Amino acid sequence: IDLCKWIRLNDLQCVYPNVDIALRMYTCTPATNCSAERSFSRLKRVKNYLRSTMSEERLNYLAILCIEKTILQDLDIKFVIDEFTRRKARR
Repeated sequence: IDLCKWIRLNDLQCVYPNVDIALRMYTCTPATNCSAERSFSRLKRVKNYLRSTMSEERLNYLAILCIEKTILQDLDIKFVIDEFTRRKARR
């Protein structure tokens, strides 16, 4: 990352275009494949004996909610409830 910043600061990306591209690709590449492993680990917790009869779609939604727990914690529950009731209100 420091080398990539140094190339950018000194305007050397025109001189070393391939090095610049390779460094940017390297910094964006994840070191491991932990997101897939984490999703399977979370899926074991979500799909237990009581939920083994639920549909595939609902199971996928629950797994996503469990995996993205940090985003879910930052969510304003009151807004979600109000939005849900507004969309599902019987007319």
